[in-house]
Amino acid sequence: MPHRERAILSVNSSEKVRPSILIVDDEREELRVLTDLLRRQFYHVRSAADGAAGYQSALAQPPDLILLDVRMPVVDGFAACRLLKADPVTRDIPVLFLSALDDPDERVAGLAMGGVDFITKPYHPAEVFARVRIHLELAGVRAAAAAAVVAAAAVIAGPAPAPTPQATPVHPDIHFHPHPDAVMTDAAMRLIDDNLAAPLTLAGIARALGTYEKRLSQAFRQQAGITVFAYLAEARMMRGRQLLVDTDMSVQQIAEQIGFRSAANFATAFREHADATPTAYRQSVRQTIGHS
Repeated sequence: MPHRERAILSVNSSEKVRPSILIVDDEREELRVLTDLLRRQFYHVRSAADGAAGYQSALAQPPDLILLDVRMPVVDGFAACRLLKADPVTRDIPVLFLSALDDPDERVAGLAMGGVDFITKPYHPAEVFARVRIHLELAGVRAAAAAAVVAAAAVIAGPAPAPTPQATPVHPDIHFHPHPDAVMTDAAMRLIDDNLAAPLTLAGIARALGTYEKRLSQAFRQQAGITVFAYLAEARMMRGRQLLVDTDMSVQQIAEQIGFRSAANFATAFREHADATPTAYRQSVRQTIGHS
């Protein structure tokens, strides 16, 4: 093989194994600095200037890792992360948040919604390289483990039956992506389930997902068959029932955990839902369990 062809083949092979990183940040100078740092380490880097563009970019060409700024206009980093984690195409991509604030509450919130780490601005190159490398390696380990499980399951199941002549062949590279409204609805449900104690509003939920109230309401009703607030009410009652049965928390404590202002308000809503007071429900279930 001529030297030139070998050189081209070598370059193409190295391109395939270079990890790809998507940086999402609206600050051009910070984006430039981080891009230059990572390209010096021979990563393949691309960028987006806001959360919506970052989510769409990740859908179109899933990267190996995403660096996501927390504070951006319109669709911020947390909203983008909720969409990424609600979408089956992107949910397994590690997300590292970028933040100028060293705020423990912000870190906890980001980790709770699926982020794996935080990198604080201004950037320290050694820290950036270390965190990126570690999470790429961890993602590789998880992917290898998942592939091994699939391979083992295939061996146990035996060879697949031959396709019938009428069957439509499916290209292995084709991804069946859910409707955007389904992704938004799933993200909204996750947000509600994780924040039952908060005074949630339709406007606040929509803002947290980078959308507006009317679109969220229409998408949620179409996908879930109920309104956002009907789902919220049901989620609070289900969590209340679980806490009554599985814990010794007082009715007041449970009320606070699931977003009611007082034990009386919780008791009224619970009675309408379960046809019993919280205390009577707890006693009834525990007596049933004790006699079983």
